[in-house]
Amino acid sequence: MRILGIDPGIAIVGFGFVDKQGSKVIPVQYGCIQTEAHTPEEERLLHVYEGMKQLIEKYKPDAVALEKLFFNRNVTTAMTVSQARGVLVLAAVQSGLPVAEYTPMQVKQAIVGYGKAEKQQVQEMVRMFLKLQAVPKPDDVADALAVAICHAHSYTLNSKLNEVLRR
Repeated sequence: MRILGIDPGIAIVGFGFVDKQGSKVIPVQYGCIQTEAHTPEEERLLHVYEGMKQLIEKYKPDAVALEKLFFNRNVTTAMTVSQARGVLVLAAVQSGLPVAEYTPMQVKQAIVGYGKAEKQQVQEMVRMFLKLQAVPKPDDVADALAVAICHAHSYTLNSKLNEVLRR
């Protein structure tokens, strides 16, 4: 199963493709889609959407996992990032892909085992888990890979639970 993890944003969208093979999670490709500051918002959203569509077509994931947005201060930023998240979900759904969402706390719990882990702990665990030479940069990329790993673990658990419940 190939999973696309996404850390939504308007300036930087982190993405990470991983393959779930048995109990292993193997990195396939990761990086980010960036938009230029001071570019009209609608152009930035189009760039994010088209970039994601191209990645989906090239790497053909079976599922998409996104980090749920959490903002406690800047409403303007929240609205802009929400719009970017919307075009990312649209790209996935138009491609016929199921979309799962995870809170930052769920991702941290899945990666580190502690829902209030520090960002650096999560990034280092992503590096170790995927056997990478270095922590992926920018931070949004490591976050996207963490979401993909979280989904790989959650999907396996949910599949087993559903199997038991069907009996």
